[in-house]
Amino acid sequence: MEPQTFIFFGIVGSGKGTQVKLLQEYLKKKDDKKQVYIYPGAKYRELVERGNYTGKLVGETIIHGHLQPDFLTTSIVTEILISDFSPEGHLFFDGYPRTLMQSKNLEQMLNFYQRKNKKIIYLELSRTEAMKRNLKRGRHDDTEAGLNKRFDEYEKNVVPSRNYLKEKKDYEFYEINGEQSVEAVHRDILKALSL
Repeated sequence: MEPQTFIFFGIVGSGKGTQVKLLQEYLKKKDDKKQVYIYPGAKYRELVERGNYTGKLVGETIIHGHLQPDFLTTSIVTEILISDFSPEGHLFFDGYPRTLMQSKNLEQMLNFYQRKNKKIIYLELSRTEAMKRNLKRGRHDDTEAGLNKRFDEYEKNVVPSRNYLKEKKDYEFYEINGEQSVEAVHRDILKALSL
């Protein structure tokens, strides 16, 4: 199987992380190629825990439900690619890009690394269902007001960034019904990707 690039989009609570993990496990059994998982959220949590000045500013941004600045997110992604990228491996993007600027940066990155099979997987989930799921998770920063702010940010920034890539002819776009069970979503992803 040729090396693939998977870019996951979906509102907070749509199960992107879970579906990335299931797809990774599936592909590992199938071809055992190297896999690079790019998830800026994990790096941001590390920064906050580190407690330096950058971490403090990142923490404040998280509390207010805003997106992190483009330069910081893109530099995190770039750093992962510089240290971990291998041309024969699969790439997974989760939580990046989240703005139009980041989509343009991603396009540059993938062109630079000569990536061919670029697939956008969009997990479609209503705001109502996303609210229910997030409140059930019980994270301390998941309040109704905070989540509504994150949903608004998503609609204002992430949707245009997804649409920008969707319109590019060298990206394949798959819309998956995210309202189903985890297993059904995974099955639909595999079916859509013909795996």
